[in-house]
Amino acid sequence: MFSGLLIVLLPLIGGYLLRVRSPRLLELINRGVSASVYLILLLMGVSLAGLENLAGQLSTLGGSTLVLFSITMVFNLAALGWLSRRLTLKAGASNVVENAPTSKLAAIKGSLLLLVTVVLGVVLGLLLAPLWGRELFTTADLLAEWALYALLVLIGCQLRNSGMALKQILLNRLGLAIAATLAASSLLAGLAAAPLLSLTPFEGLAMASGFGWYSLSAILIGDQLGPLLGGVAFFNDLARELLAFVLIPLIIHRHAPLAIGVGGATSMDFTLPVIQQHGGVACVPVAVVSGFILSLLSPPLILFFLSL
Repeated sequence: MFSGLLIVLLPLIGGYLLRVRSPRLLELINRGVSASVYLILLLMGVSLAGLENLAGQLSTLGGSTLVLFSITMVFNLAALGWLSRRLTLKAGASNVVENAPTSKLAAIKGSLLLLVTVVLGVVLGLLLAPLWGRELFTTADLLAEWALYALLVLIGCQLRNSGMALKQILLNRLGLAIAATLAASSLLAGLAAAPLLSLTPFEGLAMASGFGWYSLSAILIGDQLGPLLGGVAFFNDLARELLAFVLIPLIIHRHAPLAIGVGGATSMDFTLPVIQQHGGVACVPVAVVSGFILSLLSPPLILFFLSL
C-alpha cells in the first residue's frame, strides 16, 4: 500500500541528508531543479498528446481545471482571510531585491513559460507519434517518472541547504499556521470538488494535495489516474501561482498571511521574490517556513490518498 509513498519519499529524504557547502555546487543544484521541472512538463505534454479524441479531452481538461481551481480558491481565500484577521504580520516597506520581478507581467512570464513548455510537449508528441506509435507515450511516462525522482533528490538537497534549521521552522508560529490553514482548506476543497469531477473522495483529496507544486502533482496524479487528470492537477497548481503573482502586491500590506499563503508551496521559491519585494524582509522567514512545510506535506499526502 505504501510502496509508492516510499519510492517518492526516499529520494526526497536522501537529498535532504546531503550537506552541500560549495556555493558553486548549490548553484548547479538550483539549475538542475529548473531543468528537471521543464523536462517533466515537456514529457507531460507528450503524454497528453496520446489521449484519444485529444480536442474533446482538452476541453474536458479545461472545464475540470476551472471547477477544481475555483472551489479551491474559494476555500483557501476564505480560510486565509480568517487567519489574517486573527494573526497579524506587518509587511515592511518595499525593498530592492536583486533579480526580483519589477512588474506583475515580469513575474507571470516564468509561469507562462511553463505553460508554453507543456504545449510544446503536446506538439512534439503529435509530430513523433506517427513515427514511434504508442511506445512514444510509454517512454515519455517512464522518463518523466525518473526525472521526478531526480527532481526530488535535488529538492531535498535544496531544503537541507536552505539555511532554515528545524528549530526555526517549528518555532515560527505564523508560518506553521499559514501552512496548516492552506493545507486543511485545500483538502476540504478537494472533497467538495470530487463529486463535480466524478471522482472518489480520496481522488479529490489527492488532486487538492499539490498545494502549488505542479511538477510533482502532475506526474504523481498522471501516473495513477491518467494524463488527463494529471493535466488538471498541473493547471490547477500553475493557476495558483499565476493568481499569487497578481494578488501579492495588491494585498500583502493589509493581509500579509493571506498574500503569503495563497501561493502555497511556491512561497519558498517562485513567489518568494515578489513577497520579499512588496512585503519586506519580515515576510521572508514566514513565507519560507510555510512553503517548506507544504513542500514536505505534498508528496506523502498525494500518494497516501491515491493508495486508498
